[in-house]
Amino acid sequence: MSATASASVPARSGAIEPAGRKPGRISVEMIGVYAVLILAALAIAMPLYVMVVTSMKTMPEIREGALFALPSRANWDAWVKAWTSACTGLTCEGIRVGFWNSVQILIPSVIVSIAVGSINGYALAFWNVPGSKILFGILLLGAFVPYPIFVYPLVRILSTLGLYGSLPGIVLIHTIFGLPVMTVLFRNFYASLPIELFKAARVDGAGFVRLYLKIMLPMSIPILVVAVILQVTGIWNDFLLGLVFAGRENFPMTVQLNNIVNSTQGEREYNVEMAATMLTALVPLAVYFLSGRWFVRGIASGAVKG
Repeated sequence: MSATASASVPARSGAIEPAGRKPGRISVEMIGVYAVLILAALAIAMPLYVMVVTSMKTMPEIREGALFALPSRANWDAWVKAWTSACTGLTCEGIRVGFWNSVQILIPSVIVSIAVGSINGYALAFWNVPGSKILFGILLLGAFVPYPIFVYPLVRILSTLGLYGSLPGIVLIHTIFGLPVMTVLFRNFYASLPIELFKAARVDGAGFVRLYLKIMLPMSIPILVVAVILQVTGIWNDFLLGLVFAGRENFPMTVQLNNIVNSTQGEREYNVEMAATMLTALVPLAVYFLSGRWFVRGIASGAVKG
């Protein structure tokens, strides 16, 4: 009966019909896949769970040693103290000072590095710039060489320029270290676009700037989202560059978090430390939750294709 019904349905021209037995609802392979996925999710979620519940416990509850136990009631005092009055060295103004410093570092660094990286990628993809292959190779070298190697030379250069230990200095450092990755991302994205689009615009008289602003930039939304997510996450989570180049008055949130953990005197307040850690991680988490769908679309549209 089923064979007759199947034969009565005409196959679409050129369509590939699936072969083999249809997978069952539950099989050994599916159980294995779910087991691996659940273990991977637990490996990520359990530390986060411990941090959240510990931050909402009182110190007597923490001393009981029940690491995975829920708090008797949600207590947000540790979060308030971490934000407003936790000691970050000699001062006790909470981690809010580091938050605003990170914001001041983050915004110009993200905007400048993405703007310059997109122009570099556009020029390397469509314009036959003399020596473009050599320049692209140098940028790739900068993307893969560990940046602690460049720390001391950059300290000397910024000191000579009078920018060491200042807000413009740390913005310049993040812009420099972000340029290689941004250039590679935008160059690969623009290289995936049809060259006929570029040639048609050139025939119509569009120049370098007009073609970039009127045609390429409006088509760059997916890669722009990917670039923003990568730069926000990388700059916000940075510790070494902020510690070395920002200066004491401009320490980012990660450095302030380290000072809270290491400058505790007397009883160690684990709930305050966990709350400060969660507050430090909120911005990257919010970026991922709000733009994760666009991040996947950007990757799928050619953002990371070579």
